[in-house]
Amino acid sequence: MTSSIFEALTADEAARVRAAGTPLTLPAGWSPISERTPADKAYILTAGEVSVRRNGTEIATLGAGQIIGEAAIVNHTLRSASIVALTPLEALHYTSEHLEELVAEIPAVASALATAAAERHGGA
Repeated sequence: MTSSIFEALTADEAARVRAAGTPLTLPAGWSPISERTPADKAYILTAGEVSVRRNGTEIATLGAGQIIGEAAIVNHTLRSASIVALTPLEALHYTSEHLEELVAEIPAVASALATAAAERHGGA
């Protein structure tokens, strides 16, 4: 599993990122992101675990502190994988606009997103 996005941020930056998200709870089995769909939202997991699936095959599992859905927003592409909750999830929800604002306002967020994407593609 890759590192938490918050590890790359100062305490103040992490607090700003947390405050910008909308907390929500999702049940096990739910799929908040589907492959080959437009990038309109991202989530930072605060509790629980998800399966990342490409063409129906699991390519990774992610947990607390991980961001999901950001790569397609940052790269302006369709989703490259589906996300399925393996357990009940607690997460922070971000619209694509909110995530892009955070990237513009906090340079460390852009760096953390790039690191998260590189870790996943290196391991996938």
